[in-house]
Amino acid sequence: MAKIILDCDPMRFPYSGLYYYCLNLGLHINQLLAKQNQEPMNFYVPPSQQTAFGAPGIHIVKSKWHKLPYFRAFLNDCKVWHAPFQMGRIMPAVQKNRNTKLVLTIHDLNFLHEGKPLSKQQQNLEHVQNNISKSDAIVCISEFTKQDVLNNCDVGNKLVRVIHNGVNVDNTMPLTPRAYTPRKPFLFGIGYLNSKKNYHVLLPLLKETPEYELVLAGKIDDQDYVEAMRQKAVELGISNRLHIIGTVSDEDRAWYFKNCNAFLHPSLAEGFGIPIVEAMYFGKPVFLSDRTSIPEIAGDLGFYFRSFEPEHMTLTFKNGMEKFKTSSGMSQSLQQKARSFSWEKAAREYLALYQSLC
Repeated sequence: MAKIILDCDPMRFPYSGLYYYCLNLGLHINQLLAKQNQEPMNFYVPPSQQTAFGAPGIHIVKSKWHKLPYFRAFLNDCKVWHAPFQMGRIMPAVQKNRNTKLVLTIHDLNFLHEGKPLSKQQQNLEHVQNNISKSDAIVCISEFTKQDVLNNCDVGNKLVRVIHNGVNVDNTMPLTPRAYTPRKPFLFGIGYLNSKKNYHVLLPLLKETPEYELVLAGKIDDQDYVEAMRQKAVELGISNRLHIIGTVSDEDRAWYFKNCNAFLHPSLAEGFGIPIVEAMYFGKPVFLSDRTSIPEIAGDLGFYFRSFEPEHMTLTFKNGMEKFKTSSGMSQSLQQKARSFSWEKAAREYLALYQSLC
């Protein structure tokens, strides 16, 4: 098969959703290509990731010299260039070679749903539109994102299709996590710690459920937001049960999912929501906002916060936990739902798209 290159620039940020998107998609596509005795996909990677995909000869390490056309020989035989993020770049030299087809993955247009100023929304929308205009095919990671794109962007007659992300859970986990070991039953949330994830609305719920701790993991993306949460926890008298632990290893991440009593994700906007699927993989009840793509991913197995009023959230949680405990087979249904989101399936669909463009 003709040469395919996945731009892995987002892998500059380990433990991020885009890092795992590039890693899992690339690994699974090359497994399929190996079975077909086809040339492997190549990866344009930051220096820190020059061995991420294992096999030698498939990593193209980003260099400052690549700004000069003379040093971009690796593009000469590239038939498909995959840009993995709507707010990222598209390699400029690719646009001049019309033998190269461009695939753009759009994860979300969350900036339209986060209460940003209209000027910022328009600026971001123009950037996405510019990338769409340069592309030959568009992939959206959820039906919600696809509808957002069709309603807000001009895609012309370009192919726009939905390919759901997969989930890849590390089942190798320690007896106890390195980051923090809960001292009592606990609720778990993971994601960038910022206002968009909306974790602060969980604090009144935590106050009303003294039998639990709340463990929040993920990159501290907004220190002021985190400090405000901690201060509010002090005011509510629950600071000893709120544990904001920051970034965790894959092994610890799996431990928290496996051992938590429930997963909480009150996010204001998601293009997909991989942690939701990870929690379902372990058969855990998931308590979620009803915004953007989230109901598409969890379906009728999720418990939804229809508002963020403390009384409603507490009632939703308590009723949901009771239903989960008394409903036969709900945990197994969650696990089955999670297995429908497969990186192998996603890789097959991406590979079919690449091959249709060559």
